[in-house]
Amino acid sequence: MEPVAAVQADPKPAGPPPLLDGMPRQRVTPALALAGTPATGTAPASAPAGQGRGRRLAVARGLPRPWRLLPTPAGTPFTFGYALVLAATSLFVEHAAPSLVRTLHEATSTDVAHLVRAPVPVLLGSALWVVGGFTSPYACGFLLALTALERRIGGGRAVVVFLLGHVLATLVTEGSVGVAVLLGRLPDSSLHRMDYGISFGVAASVGALCGLLPHVLRWPVLALYTWELVEALIAFADPMTDWGHLLALTIGVATWPLVRRWSGERRGSGERRGRTAAA
Repeated sequence: MEPVAAVQADPKPAGPPPLLDGMPRQRVTPALALAGTPATGTAPASAPAGQGRGRRLAVARGLPRPWRLLPTPAGTPFTFGYALVLAATSLFVEHAAPSLVRTLHEATSTDVAHLVRAPVPVLLGSALWVVGGFTSPYACGFLLALTALERRIGGGRAVVVFLLGHVLATLVTEGSVGVAVLLGRLPDSSLHRMDYGISFGVAASVGALCGLLPHVLRWPVLALYTWELVEALIAFADPMTDWGHLLALTIGVATWPLVRRWSGERRGSGERRGRTAAA
């Protein structure tokens, strides 16, 4: 008999064992990775272009943008339009005849006599003038405070805050003048005292804005502005108006819960629009 050759089993193929069919997301061992065997399942997809754009926008939002301190037609239409009106009336005051300017100021003065006869026209008309012109501190405060407030809560709500300070502080101060005249504490001429301007609305806007600032800015800004108003009251040049400024500032501070809610709603709406644009 011829010797029977020993039957040898086929050698195992080199490399890692094959993956089992139907088993999703099997673990890839280092041996598999070295052997170059592809793993089952999908590889992590690269971030879509829209998502990358959203991240870039988020980073850009964190950068300082000093130009946002001033109003723009698209970002702050109320403040921008109102600033144009105030600039026009300030130029008119500078170049028109003084007698005509005084006549218009008297016609829109929020004194007791005018408030009794036509409250709405004089309350609106008195807000068309800036005491000291468009380069006065009132105008600068208007631009900075109203712009920042409108960017945080929107134009319509900024109007509400401004009018709350302008109207309520005017009614309280002039109402106290009327009561003092009735009691004989002030002469009848006090019923016709000149009173116009935007300062009450600006004070209320500053007070409301402080509630939306970070803690590191909120209390220093509020304390500094309050001290300036108190100094003016101590000077006793126009005590009724100076009391009105403090009252308007208090009205603005009283709106903190409201403006914070409005700011949160506006911020949430902006985030939703951002996600939609990035999708």
